[in-house]
Amino acid sequence: MDFRMPKSFPGYTIADYRQAQRQFSRMNGGKQRRIQQALFMNGHTSNILESMVGVGDMVLLDPLTEEACINNIKRRFYAEDIYTYIGQVVVSVNPYKKVPLFSPSTIQTYRGRNLYELPPHIYAIADDAYRSMRDRNRDQCVIITGESGAGKTEASKIVMQYVAAVCGKGEEVDRVKEQLLQSNPVLEAFGNAKTLRNDNSSRFGKYMDIEFDFKGDPIGGVITNYLLEKSRVVRQTEGERNFHIFYQLLQGAPQSLLNKLRLSSMCEKYGYLKQSHCVVVDTIDDAANFQVTENAMRVIGFTETEIQQVFEVVAAVLKLGNADFESYISFNGTEACSLTNEQAIEEVCKMIQCDPEQLKQALTNRTMDICITGLSERVVSTLSSGQAVYARDALCKAMYSRLFSWLVGRINDSIKVRTRGKKKVMGVLDIYGFEVFEKDNNFEQFVINYCNEKLQQIFIELTLKEEQDEYVQEGIEWTHIDYFNNSVICQLIEKKNTGILAILDEECLIGGNASDHSFLNKLNEVCIRHEHYESRKKKSCRSDKTLPYDCFRLRHYAGSVTYNVQGFLDKNNDTLFRGLSQTMFGCDHQLVKKLFPDGNPRRQTKKRPPTAGTQFKNSVAELMKNLLAKNPNYIRCIKPNDVKSPNLFDDSVVRHQVRYLGLMENVRVRRAGYAFRQPYDQCLQRYKMLCPNTWPNWHGHPKEGLQVLLTHLRVKPTEYAKGRTKLFIRNPRTLFDLEERRRDKMEDLAIIIQKVFRGWRQWKLYQAMRASQIVISAQFRGYRQRKSYQLQRSSAITIAAFFRGWKARQLYKQMKYEKLCIWSVGIIRKYFLGWQARKLCRQLRHEKRCIWAANVIRAYYIGWKVRKEYRKRFRANAAPKIVSFLRNCVRRKYLLFLHSRLAALPRSLLSKEWPRSPLICHTTNKHLRRIYHGWRCRKYREMLDEETRRIMREKLSASEIFRGRKTLYPETVPRPFKGDYVQLRQNVNWRRLTETTGESEVYFSDIVYKINRSNAKDSLRLMVLCDTSMLIVNQKTLAIKYRLPVTEVAGISVSPYMDNLFVIHINQTGEEASRKGDFVFHSEHLVEIVSKLRDQAERAKGAQVPVRISNTFNAQFNGKGIQVEFVETGLNGKMPVCKRKDDQLDVLV
Repeated sequence: MDFRMPKSFPGYTIADYRQAQRQFSRMNGGKQRRIQQALFMNGHTSNILESMVGVGDMVLLDPLTEEACINNIKRRFYAEDIYTYIGQVVVSVNPYKKVPLFSPSTIQTYRGRNLYELPPHIYAIADDAYRSMRDRNRDQCVIITGESGAGKTEASKIVMQYVAAVCGKGEEVDRVKEQLLQSNPVLEAFGNAKTLRNDNSSRFGKYMDIEFDFKGDPIGGVITNYLLEKSRVVRQTEGERNFHIFYQLLQGAPQSLLNKLRLSSMCEKYGYLKQSHCVVVDTIDDAANFQVTENAMRVIGFTETEIQQVFEVVAAVLKLGNADFESYISFNGTEACSLTNEQAIEEVCKMIQCDPEQLKQALTNRTMDICITGLSERVVSTLSSGQAVYARDALCKAMYSRLFSWLVGRINDSIKVRTRGKKKVMGVLDIYGFEVFEKDNNFEQFVINYCNEKLQQIFIELTLKEEQDEYVQEGIEWTHIDYFNNSVICQLIEKKNTGILAILDEECLIGGNASDHSFLNKLNEVCIRHEHYESRKKKSCRSDKTLPYDCFRLRHYAGSVTYNVQGFLDKNNDTLFRGLSQTMFGCDHQLVKKLFPDGNPRRQTKKRPPTAGTQFKNSVAELMKNLLAKNPNYIRCIKPNDVKSPNLFDDSVVRHQVRYLGLMENVRVRRAGYAFRQPYDQCLQRYKMLCPNTWPNWHGHPKEGLQVLLTHLRVKPTEYAKGRTKLFIRNPRTLFDLEERRRDKMEDLAIIIQKVFRGWRQWKLYQAMRASQIVISAQFRGYRQRKSYQLQRSSAITIAAFFRGWKARQLYKQMKYEKLCIWSVGIIRKYFLGWQARKLCRQLRHEKRCIWAANVIRAYYIGWKVRKEYRKRFRANAAPKIVSFLRNCVRRKYLLFLHSRLAALPRSLLSKEWPRSPLICHTTNKHLRRIYHGWRCRKYREMLDEETRRIMREKLSASEIFRGRKTLYPETVPRPFKGDYVQLRQNVNWRRLTETTGESEVYFSDIVYKINRSNAKDSLRLMVLCDTSMLIVNQKTLAIKYRLPVTEVAGISVSPYMDNLFVIHINQTGEEASRKGDFVFHSEHLVEIVSKLRDQAERAKGAQVPVRISNTFNAQFNGKGIQVEFVETGLNGKMPVCKRKDDQLDVLV
């Protein structure tokens, strides 16, 4: 066994490790371990490094220089030893070939072994992290960093494969492990692509939290993805490829699936795949990988329908990329465009179940809601061919990125934890590496490098700064080691208000005149004095010709990167036209509808969504918070060259990575520091069983207890240091010794626990048997007593029942007699009260008659007395009586005269003749005249037939609409409403047509003039109003031009003048008629058709239909808002003249 020395410390030689190797060997097939009290403490000399190439742990390098570090990595690379330690950090070099370091037997070799027991390997750090999580109950994370092409994705897969191999077994556990592992092929297919530096480059960041139960078995997980490079969907650099899934689908899908998706296996037929002139890659088998991806989706839990829908979305993206546009000048002078290959759009629409016209409209036009004086107005503007290509690309990017996010969410639904309880977590971070291109470093490279800066900051905080700060805080003697702290670069990018991201968001919010150039100018104003920011405006860079004027340069921890600001604002805004999202939401395709919830009209919000940069900054902040809450384990990946050669080690390339990864500073800190530290109470709690004085409990201070424990174990004072709150152990060998002793002691304690448990179990068994005997005796005695009690109780119940029955019968007889007595008393009382009431009534009646008689006598007496006393004064009352008499005579005579004249009055309702009346009957005459007129109207209505009644109702409806509002109306009052002016009901061809249309009744038919929407010219058409719809028909052939359901009528507009022009407003529902907009007609029977159309629409809709009478109103022509204005010019009786100009329709009447 090749045992690698972990660190170099004074007082220890290579012989120590040889002795450790012998004492770590297992005896009798691994069933027994030797007591290791003298482990690592002797001084014999030997050499175990004879077969080692270079140094396995660079902490042991001598001399410690950058050149020695690179040479050590180089020697091990050529010997296929691609892993090297820096303490507990693994440095991994990409071999660009398969090496014999990964096999099930190798996994079993590293399983359960200490970190430095075997040669450096990812398996070792994965096992250490897994056991720390399982045994010490500490959440872990494995952070894998490095440049693009350094092998980070493969390293993450190796970690996951190892964890899956060493954890427990079981049906549910195996299911979870398989789903966790199979998530990698799916995410690689949809998120990886071939770049110039890496044939399988991750174009997104992935952080996976694997959750374990208390036994260390996986029970689920959560995957978080970061910033998919969706711009790759529509554009790739020369020599690179699009995402793998496009090529896998075309090369590996069976022909039946390709036929369903209407795809060809030739990648050159698709614009999004042929632009980079790289389709086939020697190291990638797309056909085989498609089978792997499809099988992985099934293992994860995707249904066949979901898999089919995912491939349909991928195919839709490919076909949308073939849509081309050509520009033309529209009738109003603006630039517009149209599709040159509509077949591609129609195939896409069939696949995603979308209306082709609606998608074409959304791709060639832009709909915006503009708020003017508090009112929201929708404006539709045409797009040029370039703008349409931008809209097409934005839609494809949105579809693919949202599909990828949906895939991650769907995988999370399958692998999420389904049980409750305390969980342990082990995270694996595989995120894109630092990227710098010779030219065209854009927004994507900016945010990717920002993320790497944050990861480097965490590495500095936890491995360099925090460790040194901890030594100082704990009072440990320490010599400070200098290192570069990149927090200033992070602040330059993310600082609130003055950071680059904040300035970029501010420019995006301004809109209008904001541009990439104005963004660069704002950067120059705010950041020009920062030492890590450079541009041509900076004095020191004005003569630097390598820095273009439209670029700025950041001095990252990994080196300087020049960023071209072109496209920064557009990519940060991540704009998708609202019409496109609404069109996608309107699809019947279930998955596409889910991908665009923002297209739901009911969920419209005016709140501006966060920009892409802000979203990514928040995601990175959440990731950093998550990582800081866990114990980190680092894998630092290095690529040996830029040409992906397995036999080339470029010193300059590796030197650059060694510098910006801070490996030398890490080596210095590890070399001078302590391998292990832990609070006194936790450390004592873990190792207290190794000393009889501290076992089972130590009642003093934990620091004193640990001193007693270390003294008992004969650990040299030079091997540890005591801080204020923690114990520091210098050498990992000492820690391994403690762990081995603890493991052996735990076996002894397990035996004691087993003995005590067996005794306790027997005692519990005896107690249970004794309790059972007591329970049985008690139950028997209770049973016997219950039987005796039940017999006595039964007898008592029988006797009591007979007694209660006798008593109840006696009571019943008594109650029956009392009831009869009460009834008799009631009858007698009723008759007595009746006699008494009648007697009282007779008495009261007699008294009343006496009083009445007395009043009469009194009245006659008073009258006689008054007449006798005032007889002389009776003449004064004669005049009123005479006047009253004369008035009654006049009224009687008037009524008789009126009765004689009524028969001679005309019966016409319009007649105003009425007999004159005397002055005193004037009020009565007015009331009688009104009553007579109402009676005459009622008689007239009773004589009318149903058809006449209908006409009268229509006349009344017309009066309500037009009376006093339109000058033309008085002339139309005498005209009868005929309805069917062209005798359509008798037409044989019409009766045949009604059999197909289902319209049985004709309410109105006439030849009208239809005004053309685009040029305002008129043409003769036959208008027919039926039960449920209005038909516009060719007057000669009776061919239906338009069929408009009356429920789609939103309103009617006419002018107040003498013209016969009217506009029918239509609801914008997507039908052919409604898409073209409102109708404009000219008819001699305007009043009749408007009133009938309004009544039909209100009956069909159950709601009012407004009729607007104004000289100016708005209309919709072909999706555009048009203002119709009537101008009175004196053309009475003539056809109005219509003129169309831009968004104005003038009508001269």
